[in-house]
Amino acid sequence: MTEKNDDHKDEIKTGEVVEPSRRDFFKTAATGLAGAGAVSMGILPFGAASEAEASSKSGPKLHVGPGELDEYYGFWSGGQSGEVRVIGIPSGRELKRIPVFNFDAAYGWGVTNISKGMLKGKLTGDTHHVHLSYKDGTYDGKYAFVNDKAQARLARIRLDMMVTDKICEIPNANGTHGIFPSRNEMNAIYCNSEFRTPLPNDGRDLEDPTKYACLHSCIDAESMETRWQIMVDGNLDLCATDYEGKYSMACCYNSEEGVTLPEMMAKDRDWLVVFNLERIEAAIKAGKGIKIGDSDVPVLDGRGDSPYTLYIPVPKSPHGVNMDPTGKYAVCSGKLSPTVSIVELKKVDEAFAGKIKNPRDCVIAEPEVGLGPLHTAFDNRGNAYTSIFLDSVVTKWNIAKAIAGENPVIEKVDVHYQIGHINASMSETKDADGNWMVALCKFSKDRFIPVGPFRPENDQLFNISGDRMEMVHEAACHPEPHDALIVTRDLIRPKKVWQRDDRRFAFEHALAKKYNVTLEAAANVIEDGDHTYVFMVGIAPAFSLTKFNVKLGNTVTVVLTNMDRVEDLSHGFCLTHHDINVGVSPQETTSITFKPTKKGVFWYYCPWFCHALHLEMRGRMIVS
Repeated sequence: MTEKNDDHKDEIKTGEVVEPSRRDFFKTAATGLAGAGAVSMGILPFGAASEAEASSKSGPKLHVGPGELDEYYGFWSGGQSGEVRVIGIPSGRELKRIPVFNFDAAYGWGVTNISKGMLKGKLTGDTHHVHLSYKDGTYDGKYAFVNDKAQARLARIRLDMMVTDKICEIPNANGTHGIFPSRNEMNAIYCNSEFRTPLPNDGRDLEDPTKYACLHSCIDAESMETRWQIMVDGNLDLCATDYEGKYSMACCYNSEEGVTLPEMMAKDRDWLVVFNLERIEAAIKAGKGIKIGDSDVPVLDGRGDSPYTLYIPVPKSPHGVNMDPTGKYAVCSGKLSPTVSIVELKKVDEAFAGKIKNPRDCVIAEPEVGLGPLHTAFDNRGNAYTSIFLDSVVTKWNIAKAIAGENPVIEKVDVHYQIGHINASMSETKDADGNWMVALCKFSKDRFIPVGPFRPENDQLFNISGDRMEMVHEAACHPEPHDALIVTRDLIRPKKVWQRDDRRFAFEHALAKKYNVTLEAAANVIEDGDHTYVFMVGIAPAFSLTKFNVKLGNTVTVVLTNMDRVEDLSHGFCLTHHDINVGVSPQETTSITFKPTKKGVFWYYCPWFCHALHLEMRGRMIVS
């Protein structure tokens, strides 16, 4: 494909069918999305579709009208924001931003005692990949997991309440990037550290890259503790698991093990490294792991000719590895090659058994799909959808045709612009349904009204239930969603109010028991040495305490319970001039600990609109 750009007019020369053309995209950008031109291209605003179009289509419901509910949940990583976003699909409505590694004033994340305990003073993160827990190859609706590339952490989100539940720090790791849970059962999450560092990274071997290594880590899904780690050659990128619990795997670039760009680009091939989980677990049980630095986590050496790892050569700089819904094939994309590599897991079995001597023989096909392939999603009809970064297209291709040596490319569609991740509805489960595909584009390129140098990115949703991919809407999005999932609504079962005995309130229950306070009817101020404990409830439109006194220099802990049972009747606690703003949803208890720094009267109030007399829901903290 060659392009020529002049004032948003492109000239495209290609042998493939590419519809709609980027020229038409730019025309639409100039004229806006409203009107017959936009509808004729299949580009519609959120949740919109013409009656004729909606009624003429079979497959998924395209229009979500006012008061109607979406059929899918979307879980978007938040990139540099450190959060996870919940999106309704197909409407594209943003339903919630779940704070994870970031500060969030709306919910008080980074202010409440429970969040400060998880964050441990760190208020920035970089979420790239969000995945859900599994049972028997499909989602069980219990947890979501997301990485923090910046500070080598993994977080778990409760899907019943859509709140961050646990955060763990991964020892010896630097740049935790790709993650993936076990798919046969909720057992483990496998995490790749992308950046090679000395092990231990304690000041020795600083200038000797031959002593550097990356780690593949196994995190227990329930305890969120690291079980084991294994060293590998090269840099690890994206991660995947099989459907039987036998293998985890990772794209592995920089097989040269260089530390500068020229040093990383010398070889024509890198690897897909496959980890034999049974052998690794047996070796750990036998005590073969070593300890590194201050960590007690056992570490195996999977470099070179290791019994635990299989290094399958694939074209240069592979970025994404994705497992197809049948569980037979892993598709690996070499971003500096126009090809994707299809690895057959049956041959991986044979390679580990010694029946295949050359790991390259595990690659059964390598079709050309476009310049800069990154990630691949799947439907339920044997087709794959690969994001093509340099060409700015999505390529739809057939797996069986590729394996048979035929031209597998079915269709290419332009996306706008330079697509990164891609995913399809239920694509990462055995129940892929072939209804929706989302393209997460890195640049919006004048698709939206300007908002300054930091521009929004562009998510584009395609209906893939028919013979052709049809874009039904696009949306500006806050940078930078690296990855996304589309999950059928019936698998996610959020509760509407908290249960009073929830484990999340363990600290507050213990505190109330210590001071003989009933949280559900609290209106207590307790002095204990240099610590003041304030227990109160919120019931619209009032706090149970309209005043509490504090001695200057005392530490203060406020414990607030929202005793309203009405769905969506949230309260909060915002304390003026103290950098405190917290949300408390129905039947939830939370606590905040702080230290006043000067005398005076400071009003606290409910920041969440809860009643006609909402403005009057307030009280005074008097510091004397």
